[in-house]
Amino acid sequence: MTGTAAAARHGRVVAGDFRPHPLLSGPHRQTLANLLRPAPQVEFRRERWERPDGDFLDLGHAGTGTGPRVILLHGLTGGFDSKYLRGLARQLADADWRCVLMQFRGAGPEPNRLSRGYHQGDTGDLRDLVERFHAEEPGCPLFAVGWSLGGNVLLKYLGETGPGNPLAAAVAVSVPFELEPCAERLRTGISRVYQRRLMAALKDGLRRKAQSVQLPISLEAGLASRDFFEFDETVTAPLNGFASARDYYARCSSRGFLGRIERPTLIIHSADDPFMTPKVVPDASELAPSVTLERCESGGHVGFFASRRGLPYCWLEQRIPGFLQLHAR
Repeated sequence: MTGTAAAARHGRVVAGDFRPHPLLSGPHRQTLANLLRPAPQVEFRRERWERPDGDFLDLGHAGTGTGPRVILLHGLTGGFDSKYLRGLARQLADADWRCVLMQFRGAGPEPNRLSRGYHQGDTGDLRDLVERFHAEEPGCPLFAVGWSLGGNVLLKYLGETGPGNPLAAAVAVSVPFELEPCAERLRTGISRVYQRRLMAALKDGLRRKAQSVQLPISLEAGLASRDFFEFDETVTAPLNGFASARDYYARCSSRGFLGRIERPTLIIHSADDPFMTPKVVPDASELAPSVTLERCESGGHVGFFASRRGLPYCWLEQRIPGFLQLHAR
């Protein structure tokens, strides 16, 4: 078999052209740059989307044009205030595209009605939303972009649906391809700072939820969790039908779904992402022919701040629209 024929049977891993701002070199400066940047100004028109099981989730619509539609999926503890998401929404809305933020169940300040919540493998609502928009406008190009947890959910969904997927193309950024090694990484070194921040937000959400929903778990054990392993063992797994944290990690890691994706998909990954290790990143043989993994040497976790005339700007807000535009024609 020739090299060309072999390559046609799987996807590609290519080098990204991202170069960090000289004052924002290193994984932690890149990661923190997103947290410290001013919030991009974009107005979301809120929609409470009622679900058939009696629960709800909130959607945010941005853009008033008639262009393509893009579903935006936030990361863990994210939502309407996520700066990475707001920045891209502003860029796309300015280009006459329409964006829809899907805030996962229970991710906002108001707890959802059921004991279950959102998690790394929660693809059901995304599947329904894609089908809803496709039915409303069958001739309109429809895309999806996900960051971190949202990227993992998006890739898993793409693999689950295969050729029946209505999306024209998709982009996933800073994806935790294998959940267990990523959880282990966040227990070590300076990465524990990120874990501490995320865990505080998760526990705060758990406290608020327990005030309005009767939870079939030990609230005390959940609030006493010291890391993601313990939180997922005591909270995430039992509330969402998994036997254990490891069962949850095994069933929801997106890595095993990458070979079944049949829509043009760009995955943007930084080699210095402090949320994971190089071992979790797939090679080309694991990717479907429709998938390209763009590997950048730096960028941190959902960072990617480059320099333009000496000023920092988010490179993703240029790279992602460029890819989507190629598939909107």
